[in-house]
Amino acid sequence: MGTEVSRIVRSGQYELNVEELKVGGEGDRMTLSVGPHHPSTHGVLRMILEIEGERIVKATPEIGFLHTGIEKHAEHLTWTQAITVLDRMDYLAPLSNNLGYVLAVEKLLGIEPPPRAKTVRILLTELQRIASHCIWLGTTALDIGSQSVLMYAFNIREQILDLFEEATGARMNPSYFRVGGLANDLPNGFEDMVRRFLDEFPERLREIRTILDKNPIWLDRLRGVGVLKPDQALALGVTGPNLRASGVPYDVRKAYPYAGYDEYEFDVPVGESGDCYDRYLVRVHEMMESHRICRQALERLEPGPVMVDDRKIALPPKEELRHSMEALIHHFKLVSYGFDVPAGEAYQAIESPRGEIGFYVVSNGKNKPWRVRVRGPAFFNVFAMPVMMEGALLADMVAVIASVDPVFGEVDR
Repeated sequence: MGTEVSRIVRSGQYELNVEELKVGGEGDRMTLSVGPHHPSTHGVLRMILEIEGERIVKATPEIGFLHTGIEKHAEHLTWTQAITVLDRMDYLAPLSNNLGYVLAVEKLLGIEPPPRAKTVRILLTELQRIASHCIWLGTTALDIGSQSVLMYAFNIREQILDLFEEATGARMNPSYFRVGGLANDLPNGFEDMVRRFLDEFPERLREIRTILDKNPIWLDRLRGVGVLKPDQALALGVTGPNLRASGVPYDVRKAYPYAGYDEYEFDVPVGESGDCYDRYLVRVHEMMESHRICRQALERLEPGPVMVDDRKIALPPKEELRHSMEALIHHFKLVSYGFDVPAGEAYQAIESPRGEIGFYVVSNGKNKPWRVRVRGPAFFNVFAMPVMMEGALLADMVAVIASVDPVFGEVDR
């Protein structure tokens, strides 16, 4: 290869018609495939973009790369075993999955868990909401360029996972809630552990907000970006923080109270502009509301049973097995066969960290669900992204995807 250029245009001889270099007509539009494995797509999402220059003209999400057939798996397991696979759907909020499913099955059975079990469910589910929002906060900040926030947010989440491990024996997929109550009672000292965490949490969140709230890069990348208007959000079936950031105060815990939420005092944060920044504000305020609910749950936590007193559904205590043949038979049957659920259908929606997640279960009177169908919030939220991206800069795609907080285990299921 030579070391000289082929031609040199001398000063004073420079003449160039810039218009001749432009590519005209439809050629200005380019189709760009981003993902499915790309740092900016938060999981296995493929985004097909049509761009003109730096502007996004059209965005089309392509999903299904993480399909696991979880609903069908659940239909081949007993009612209790199904909890373990539904855990893994929205893997950042497994206890929310647990709660929606067991509430639907309890509707079919016509039973209600003891008061202590109801309180523990709310306590752990709200801790789960804080942990999930911490993942969102840390990863979104990382996408925008702030690495330190990821460390702060994951530190908070680790403390919550420690609490889950103490109570359930597992950090990620606890499968702790049972039809009729809980798998077991909370260990000694657990309530003190939660109190210590709740005492520290507001200061830790304040530290994160000190880094972000007045950060010019954070504000420039989020304010006015990815706007979703209230009518657009409703038409697309968007729920959760993404909907509330658009100004619609819909929260299943308030609109259709379940599991005893109507006995708790908490507010529903709502945004105004529906942009990425409002989605940030709504979530950080929601974390403080969850903190408030956890405080109330601790005050309500009284000693008592954590499972219904029905030997056809709940395993008998070990001490009963030593002197009761009938208890031994119930134990054997529940472990090997499970329990039958009266024929019928039920739907239960709850407010997960990503929005309204609903469980539709159908029983044919046997020991396994005949049908399990999930209404996942992230699925609907993903398909609102094209509206948020239309007309935005290509660089804003990262902020939009991050602000929606999709979990593809739930989207693809």
